[in-house]
This record gives sequence, C-alpha cells and structure tokens, in this order.
Amino acid sequence: MGQEEEEEKEEEEKEEVEKEEEEKEEEEKEEEEDVTYSWYWTTLKACLSGCVLVTYGMTSSSAYYYTKVMSELFLHTPSTSGVSFQTISSMADFWDGPLLDSLYWTKWYNNQSLGGGSHSFIYYENLLLGVPRLRQLRVRNDSCAVHEDFREDILNCYDVYTPDKEDLLPFGPFNGTAWTYHSQDELGGSSHWGRLTSYSGGGYYLDLPGSRQASAEALQGLREGLWLDRGTRVVFIDFSVYNANINLFCVLRLVVEFPATGGTIPSWQIRTVKLIRYVNNWDFFIAGCEVIFCVFIFYYVVEEILEIHLHRLHYLSSIWNILDLVIILLSVVAVGFHIFRTLEVNRLLGKLLQQPDTYADFEFLAFWQTQYNNMNAVNLFFAWIKIFKYISFNKTMTQLSSTLARCAKDILGFAVMFFIVFFAYAQLGYLIFGTQVENFSTFVKCIFTQFRIILGDFDYNAINNANRILGPVYFVTYVFFVYFVLLSCKKALLRLHLRKERVSDVQKVLEGGESVIQLEDFTNTLRELGHAEHEISELKAAFTRFDQDGNHVALSAEIENLGQSIGHSLPGESGTEAARGGGWVSEEEFYTLTKRVLQLESILEGIVPQVDAVGSKLKMLESKGDLAPSPGMSFPVREKRKSWRKVDSCVVRFQQRS
Repeated sequence: MGQEEEEEKEEEEKEEVEKEEEEKEEEEKEEEEDVTYSWYWTTLKACLSGCVLVTYGMTSSSAYYYTKVMSELFLHTPSTSGVSFQTISSMADFWDGPLLDSLYWTKWYNNQSLGGGSHSFIYYENLLLGVPRLRQLRVRNDSCAVHEDFREDILNCYDVYTPDKEDLLPFGPFNGTAWTYHSQDELGGSSHWGRLTSYSGGGYYLDLPGSRQASAEALQGLREGLWLDRGTRVVFIDFSVYNANINLFCVLRLVVEFPATGGTIPSWQIRTVKLIRYVNNWDFFIAGCEVIFCVFIFYYVVEEILEIHLHRLHYLSSIWNILDLVIILLSVVAVGFHIFRTLEVNRLLGKLLQQPDTYADFEFLAFWQTQYNNMNAVNLFFAWIKIFKYISFNKTMTQLSSTLARCAKDILGFAVMFFIVFFAYAQLGYLIFGTQVENFSTFVKCIFTQFRIILGDFDYNAINNANRILGPVYFVTYVFFVYFVLLSCKKALLRLHLRKERVSDVQKVLEGGESVIQLEDFTNTLRELGHAEHEISELKAAFTRFDQDGNHVALSAEIENLGQSIGHSLPGESGTEAARGGGWVSEEEFYTLTKRVLQLESILEGIVPQVDAVGSKLKMLESKGDLAPSPGMSFPVREKRKSWRKVDSCVVRFQQRS
C-alpha cells in the first residue's frame, strides 16, 4: 500500500509539473502574441500617420477660395452686353462674352500700371502663365443623310460629334492654325469628357496674343471669317494661372458645346492643384514624412512578398490580406507618380521661362495631379478601414464584423432582388420622362435620381407635369415597393443576424461553464437580452418550478429539465401534446403558480436580512475559533461568474427552441 501511495503521489507531482510547464508555455505564447500585436499596431499607427500627413500635405485650405474666386470671375461676371459665360445661349453670345476683360489685368483701378511688364496679374495676385488657347472640333457636312422628302429644302447635314465623323480638312478664308486641323499628338493634348460626349485633343486652335488689344483683333478676325458655323461642335478655352502667395496653380478649361439640335451648352473645369511641392518649412517637414512613408512601404512590400511566397494562393483567402495588397499597390503608384510629377513640372516651367509667349499646357499635369489626390484619398480611406482588423478585442466591433460576415450571402441575394426592381423602375422612368425631365434624360441620371428619391431629395412637380397619370403612379409604387418593402426587409435581415450573433457569442462563453445558475443572475441576463417583464416572470416561474431543492440555484439536471419544458411550451403545440411530452400544466395553472411563487419571494425577502445576520454571527464565531467552518456556506466569486454563464446557457436553449 505504501508503494502505491508513493507512486500516486509521484504521478500527481508529475502532472502538476506538466501543468505548470504548459501554463508557462501558454504565458510565453501570449507574451509573444502581445509583442507581435503591439509591433503591428505601432507600425500601423506610424504608417497611418505618415499617410495622413502626406495626403493632407498636398491640400490647402485656400484651394476652395481660389477656385471660387476664379469661377466668380470667369463664369458669373457679365460683359457690357449683359452676357456671362454661364448664360451663353448662341454663337453670337460667345463672341460678346467678358473673356478678354477677365483675362488681361495690366493696370490698377486708377489706371496706374501694375509694374509687371506685359504680364497679366488677375485680381492683382494671380499670374497668367503663357497665353490662352482657343480650340474647336468640327464634323463633316456629309456626316449624316437627309431624308429624300426634305433634300430640296435642307442641303447640308451635320451629325452629332463622333471621332469617325470629325472634320480634318482646312476651312475658312484664311490660312493658319485656326483654320487648319492638328491632331492630338501634334498638340500634345488629351481627350475631354463633356456634357454630351467625349472629345479628342486635336482640332483647330488659336493662341491669343499677350495683350488685350491684340487678342481682341484676333478674335474679331475669327468672327468675321465665320470661325464658328454649323459644323462646330465644341470650343475649348484653356489657360493657367499661378498664385505665389499660396503656391497654388489654377488650371481652367471653359467649354461651350454646340449640339446638333442648335443652341449651346456651356460647362467648365477648374482644377486647383499644388504642383511645386517644397517651398516653406512645412513642405520640407512633409518631405521628411514622405521619406518615412517610403520606408514603411518598402518594409510592407518585402513582408507581403514573403507571406505570398509562404502561403501561395491561400494568402488571398483573407479579405484583410487583399486590402493590404490594395493599399501597398496604391502607395507604390503614388510614389512613382510623385517622382514623375516633380520632373514634369520642372520641365514645363523651364520651357515656359524660355518661351513666355507660348501656351502653357498644364491641363495634362493638373488632370493627373487630381487623380493622384483622389488615389491618395482612397488609399487613406482603406488604411483607416484596416484599423478594424486590430480592434477585434472590442465586443461591439466583433459583433458588427461577425454580423456582416454572417449575412453576406443573404445580403447578396437581397441585392439581386433589389436591383432587379430598381433597374426596372429606372428604365420605366427613362422611357416615360426622359424627353421632358432633365433628371431622367439619361439612364445613368435615372439611377442617381432614384437614389435621391430614397433619400427624400426629388422634384415631384417635374414628374407630375411630364405625365399627370403615370407620374404619380410611378412615384407612389416606387416609394412603396423600394423604400417601404425592400429596405424594411433589409433592416429586418440585419436585425435578425445581429440577434443570432449575440446568441452565438453567449454559446461560445458557455462552452466551458459550470453547471450552476442562480435565480438572480438568470433574471438579470434575461433583462440584458431585451426580454419583456412578463416574459421574465414566466421564465422565472419555470425556473422556480424546476428548482427541486428550493435554494434558487439550478443544477445541470434542473437546467436540462427547464430547457425541455420551455421547448415544449413553444407556440404551435396544443396543450394536450405538451402535456403528453413533459407533463406541462395549463396556462391558468401556470399563471396561478407564478403568482404564488412571487408571493413567496416577497415573503422570503423579509427573511433574508435575518438569515444574513445569523450568517454574520456565525462567521464571527468561526473567526474566533469557537465554531468550525461549515462546508457550502460561502459562494466564491468564480462560482458566481460560472453561474452567470449557465443563466446565459438556459436563455440560449430557450432561444434555439423558439
């Protein structure tokens, strides 16, 4: 017997040693994970801070006001004849606009010279770079066919603009660049997306002289030579200005489209960009941040390459890894464009200084600078989204991400159904109102208009005036089916999955729980889960009924009986079937028992303080040594926590059966 006891002790000691070693290994792993997590979190914060500084370093709070000043001057200022650029409605209005008065500023308001030589300083602060350029695109006379019934009355036909119908031949009474076609490659231009269609970068152009008087004479020559006629489809006015006070370029393009229907459609494009980067101390600080940002990007590139080499295609199974690749790719492109932009600006400025009377084409560079800013904005957005990966310790964030993952398939199926109805209404609106209402003039505009209707931003009078019968029918049925039915279904779907996610979280917590539940913990958990008071009273009565020993503590067997009882009481089962399954009482008896239990609880509430007083006296005697400790008198905090978990377990079983 002695040897067996010694062997048992040795085995117990070995088990304890093994447990201690396992605990140490787990602690070491947790410490390593904490260190790794803190390292990733630190690098993410540093990289995110650098990305924020680099992105905001390219913007300026003065950019908006600069754009507003230029738009007020060139778009809203009327000429002596009362015509502004926005109000141009015919070819005659185009020649009478206030363009020259807005472009050439060489004197103060008291006619004193600005002292800048022949240079123009718009609003006395903004230098006009080079000279402005006028450019037009035309279509051929034979670009369309006239019906035979009208050929005697209509001799010429000019179709809408398309590249294959563009006129490439010289025209007019004179020679020169204004009357001779030049290709996009010859001009070094780029295409433009207008209100009606997309236009090429070639055409017939004229660079205005450096003075107002010479420019007025050049425009008068174009007007007398009928430079604008029925074949003209679009005219571009391009020029650039620079403000040294705020180190910003403003690249302007004024566009007047001449549709085949007649009339004009004016539009404009004003891009305020920062092309010269390093001027003041703040710019040099941003340069340092850019260097740090490049170092982090290099580190992440190497890390991602190693991970892809290690995990192969399995690496792309995580959405976070794909997001990392997108961020790194956009960052690398941004660094490459930054280098290209710096070299190109230096080249253009050097050329402009050598030939100040030529057109300064900053349009291409301004366009790509704008796209560069947009790309950095999207990259910064993705970088902020990546934070969700590292805040999974937050219960709310975990529930949110898990809920979205759970309902992804259901949301996808719902989206298919939603967009079938949505696009059907978009086509209906386009066919009914497309010829009369601007917001329905194209299918794309119909789509955005319907999104605006969902948000409450719409013009019902325009729909009603276009069709007094189908207009109200379209509006009412669309709002009812899309807004009240489909969107309400989506909200209910999200709520359902959020509730399931909460139940799933409780199940995970209960997997390692003990088989003890206290009545107080049971009722508190029901309240936290959002149950009404009458539901809590019913479940409380059921708890008391299956509490065999009456100590307000349910053991595993009692919990199982309680869950089965709740399962048998689900709706859809008759009283007879329930009675057969588990001996369940009728509804009247159940409420009678509930009232009696509540009465007993109220009586017991008066006894509890007396029992507590007796317990405190017993503890005093026990501390003095006059009384031996009785087993089962104390209820440790750990057991209370475990009993709380079992309360959740009972609630989960009830919800699963319901």
